[in-house]
Amino acid sequence: MSSQPNAEADADLKAGGSPDLRPDARPRWAVVCALGIVQIFAWGGSFYLLTVVAAPILADTGWPLPWIIGSLSVGLLVSGIVSPRVGNTIDRRGGRFVLAVSSPLLAAGLVVAGLALTLPVFIAGWVIIGMGMGAGLYDAAFATLGQIYRERARSAITGLTLWAGFSSTISWPLSAWFAAHLGWRGAFFAYAAIQLLICLPLILTMIPRHLPRVELPGEAMTGTTFVLSPHERRLFLIVSGVFVMAGTSFSILTIHLLTLLQTHGVSLENAVLLGTLIGPAQVVGRIVEMSNRGRHHPLWTLTFAVVLIAVGMTLLATGFAIMGIAIVLYGAGNGVFSIARGTVPLVLFGPDRYAQIMGRLARPTLLAQALAPMLAAWLMTVGGADFLLPIIAGLAIVNMAIVGVLWRFRNGHHSLSQSPMQ
Repeated sequence: MSSQPNAEADADLKAGGSPDLRPDARPRWAVVCALGIVQIFAWGGSFYLLTVVAAPILADTGWPLPWIIGSLSVGLLVSGIVSPRVGNTIDRRGGRFVLAVSSPLLAAGLVVAGLALTLPVFIAGWVIIGMGMGAGLYDAAFATLGQIYRERARSAITGLTLWAGFSSTISWPLSAWFAAHLGWRGAFFAYAAIQLLICLPLILTMIPRHLPRVELPGEAMTGTTFVLSPHERRLFLIVSGVFVMAGTSFSILTIHLLTLLQTHGVSLENAVLLGTLIGPAQVVGRIVEMSNRGRHHPLWTLTFAVVLIAVGMTLLATGFAIMGIAIVLYGAGNGVFSIARGTVPLVLFGPDRYAQIMGRLARPTLLAQALAPMLAAWLMTVGGADFLLPIIAGLAIVNMAIVGVLWRFRNGHHSLSQSPMQ
């Protein structure tokens, strides 16, 4: 077992802080790999599941398709509601505890939804799944890594997003296999079993235990609340705006991309083929970011991400002849953005409040992701699919402007003058 975590903890003590790692903590690579596997199945058994099994559910039950798909929006709404409480709990009790709770919640929700004979019970299952999503997806995982590795969390967060980039690539074929051989209900039960038999043991055995952080003198924290200075509040609102804009575009395209491509004359088969480019593009973008080894400030990562997304969406909205290039640019930008989503708040607000900051940033983003697909469907009804793509491109361009505003505050926050995190 590596002694590096102990050395890091000793360094924290000598610096006057408090260690977030127990003496028996695992090597960083093992923690990231374990959490990456957990993320693959957490995303696959929640956010990406209905993409594959909605049609079999419709064929078996006859429930309205908008309500079947809308159950995911219900889950996202619930996850957004619980996310601040999740951040507070991670801060007090540790990410290992919260992630360990998320697996049984996801499993319970999947079992309820899989057993459902009526639509209300099915939706109730997604309410439980939503609680598990709030406690087990990116924001909770990032907060856990930030709590464990503090200023050195950047490489761990990047490595985790690289693992999670394979989620749709692995889970979509796996979900299709489950549905074909076990039925859609069996697919839900299979993912529940994976949560209990694979994910939960990985969390309990590989994620380091939490040691309560000692509040520093003069620290603006009381219980589960914290106070932001006026400057930090402005930073928080700007970062939240960037995350909401990006989350809105991501949610719309995840649900409606195939429809939007077909309005441009792309066949369903080719639209599916083009859609599969997003996953590999995300991974390539994250590998490029990882190859830089944290030598640049995370705001450059964020800027690079939003520019790629804006260029890709603008090309797609203008009917760019080679749509694959537009989708690859969007996918690479979205992949890099996932890294910025975890690293930018860490460097702007520091590690001490990171879990709580992530919980509060997650709420508006998840609420936007829940509502955006329904709003997009209404916009397509009113103005057609060709009306929606320019709107998404416009959001991406506005997001570049918001990031520009964030750069204006760069010299006004002491954390930004420090060296990049490793």
